Amino acid sequence: MLRLLTNLFPAWILITSILALFFPGAFTWFSGPWIVYGLGVIMLGMGMTLTFDDFKCVLTIPRAAVIGVICQFTIMPLCGFGIAHLLQLHAIDPHLALGLILVSCCPGGTASNVVAFLARANVALSVSMTVVSTFAAILLTPFMTKWLVGKTVEVDALALLLTTVKVVLVPVVIGVLLNRFSPKFTRSVRHVSPLVSVIAIVLIVASIIGKNNTVILEGNWRILAAPALLHLAAFSIGYVIARFVRLPEDACRTISIEVGMQNSGLGTVLATKHFPGTVAPVPCAISAAYHCIIGSILAGLWRLRPVDAPPADVATVDENP
Repeated sequence: MLRLLTNLFPAWILITSILALFFPGAFTWFSGPWIVYGLGVIMLGMGMTLTFDDFKCVLTIPRAAVIGVICQFTIMPLCGFGIAHLLQLHAIDPHLALGLILVSCCPGGTASNVVAFLARANVALSVSMTVVSTFAAILLTPFMTKWLVGKTVEVDALALLLTTVKVVLVPVVIGVLLNRFSPKFTRSVRHVSPLVSVIAIVLIVASIIGKNNTVILEGNWRILAAPALLHLAAFSIGYVIARFVRLPEDACRTISIEVGMQNSGLGTVLATKHFPGTVAPVPCAISAAYHCIIGSILAGLWRLRPVDAPPADVATVDENP
């Protein structure tokens, strides 16, 4: 039952996002420090699934994962920048463009691992990419955001860096240490932590959508179109590039999913904390709904088309150029 409730994550996002538009008070109570705590719980849960051996594996990360992470921090940010300017989000509100670019610079989210499993992709590769991109994002997300946003909105990259360390690095490290020194405890909570993470991200997204329901309902169509185009482009380009470099099908699906699904919760937290009172968190929250819906649709389609070869593990992926 817990696994079923967890796997229905896209449905919960969609349902609560719609409800938040019309009944915002049911979700806006989850605001302020609760949003930061919520993301901390998500990253703590991720940390408790990792061991020190996982970090040793990162040192020998296979070619497919390297390609995937590079794509994640090039395709998404450039798409975010391009779409923001193509749709002229600056003309509506410069903070809308900022929010879209910020979420495009975020790492892969843990929901991508579930979607990779459902899509018959390479789950081991998905987890490796999530871990590597999460740690890379500690530096890349703040400074790439500042670089791409330019002088349109003042971005304090060092402040973003400090917050990223607090809400990403610290909880993950605590989770890893708990897994190492209190294995019985982590085993006892591991079966419920994915569902707790789902509840946290659902509340974060619904809260932001509820708080900005008027902007979304009465706003320009571009507010809804921009995140949709961002994720459609990322899923597509990620898959095409992986095919171009002749990676196996399961790796192509994985890279598409990892590039297309961002840690929108991190984007929402950073936007809420550092740009309070603006619409910067709105594209991040809408992004969470879109990438889950698109990822779920792709997973359903790919699940109907089994990979010809048996799903490779991370090491095997490297042997298939």
